[in-house]
Amino acid sequence: MAMQPLVLDKQLVRLKLNGRWREDAVADNQLLIDYLRDVARLTGTKAGCDGGECGACTVLVDSDPVLSCLTLAVRCADRSVETIEGLATHGRVSALQREFHEKLGTQCGYCTPGMIMAAEALLRRNPDPSEGEIRTALSGNLCRCTGYVKIIDSVQAAAGAVR
Repeated sequence: MAMQPLVLDKQLVRLKLNGRWREDAVADNQLLIDYLRDVARLTGTKAGCDGGECGACTVLVDSDPVLSCLTLAVRCADRSVETIEGLATHGRVSALQREFHEKLGTQCGYCTPGMIMAAEALLRRNPDPSEGEIRTALSGNLCRCTGYVKIIDSVQAAAGAVR
C-alpha cells in the first residue's frame, strides 16, 4: 500500500512584520517562529525549548509579548508582528538594545532577543517600571548564564535613557 502524501491546507496571510505589510502562503499548522525564521528569514528570534517554557522566542504581536513557538502564524493575520530585528531604526540599535550591550546584559546571547522583546513590551506600557515590575515582565524568560542582575540593570538603564 502506497503512502499518501501529507497535504496541508494553506492560507494567504497578510500581516505587518516590523512595520511593513507582507503576504505569504502559510500552512494552517505553521508556528509563528517557523514562519519568521523560514519564510521571512528573520533569524533573530530563537527557538529554545519549543514548548513555551523559556521565552527565547518572544516577539510582539500588537505590542504584546507572545511566545512564537506556541502561536500559529495564521493567528497573526492582519496584525502587527515585531521581532528583535524591527527594534533597530536606520541601522541604529534601540536604547534597550544598546543598554543590554553596554550594561553586559548578555552572556551567550541566546535568550537576549526574547528578553529584549519582553522588556520592550513592558517599557511601552510603563516607561518607568520598578525592579519588581521588570522582574515580573521578564519572569517568562529564562537565562542559563546570568543571575539576571545585569539584565535588570540593562532594562533600568534603558528606562532612564527613554525618560
